[in-house]
Amino acid sequence: MAQNKPVFDYHEETQSEKLARKTKESPFMVIGIAGLASAVGYGVYSYKNRGAMSTSVFLMQFRVIAQGLVVGALTAGMGYSLYQTYIHKPKPVEAEH
Repeated sequence: MAQNKPVFDYHEETQSEKLARKTKESPFMVIGIAGLASAVGYGVYSYKNRGAMSTSVFLMQFRVIAQGLVVGALTAGMGYSLYQTYIHKPKPVEAEH
């Protein structure tokens, strides 16, 4: 009697494959990365045009903005997760006999 064992494909995952897999598992990760990139770009632009504001005050204000973006992204992700789990419940798959 032959046993039916699952076949696993073990291979080293490239960075692009890992990013694609993580994107499918968690779509808010892409939004978070895009938010991070845009916040850093805006911060660099604002730093060059800050005027007479001291560097430490600018960095403190920028930190508060960045933390607000993170909290907003986490809240949106949790809201989406709760929506998927409790409001838009997937239909159970019936086993074929």
